[in-house]
Amino acid sequence: MLLFVGLGNPGSQYAYHRHNVGFMALDDIVERHSFSPWKLKFQGRLAEGRLGPERVLALEPTTYMNESGRSVGEAMRFYKLTPDDVVVFHDELDLAPGKVRVKKGGGTAGHNGLRSLDAHIGPEFWRVRIGIGHPGHKDRVHGWVLGDFAKADEAWLDPLLDAIAEAAPLLAEKAAGKFMTQVAQTTQDA
Repeated sequence: MLLFVGLGNPGSQYAYHRHNVGFMALDDIVERHSFSPWKLKFQGRLAEGRLGPERVLALEPTTYMNESGRSVGEAMRFYKLTPDDVVVFHDELDLAPGKVRVKKGGGTAGHNGLRSLDAHIGPEFWRVRIGIGHPGHKDRVHGWVLGDFAKADEAWLDPLLDAIAEAAPLLAEKAAGKFMTQVAQTTQDA
């Protein structure tokens, strides 16, 4: 069993924020692969499904970004999972918009959601880093991540979210390289 986690902030006012791209990616995976309806559990929204032969739990913490680790830790303890069973989808300032990278472990790079996860479950979970670009100066970062995607961003964002959802079974196999290749190829063709 795997736990797929989308990072974001709950509430319609945050729904299209760059910081919520983790929620957006997980929503597309849940929809594309016909997971169960969402239910409230573990201080978050939880859906269940299968990606290939693997049972996958999808979790969107409703604790707000800065406390995401509480929700994830609770779900992990209940299902007796390890950090290696956790795949987290999150926004990444240090990647160009539309780029995706997967890695296991690492630092937080100032990301409060990752910082909370590190504190509650340790750093050795899988990270699907979804590029949102950098606003150019560190003083503009807060407004950038908590701002909505621009209308022009839909040209790369929608195909990227579709590609992530389509390639998600590769993440369930922990085939990170194949996942990144398929996402890159699919979005190049879009």
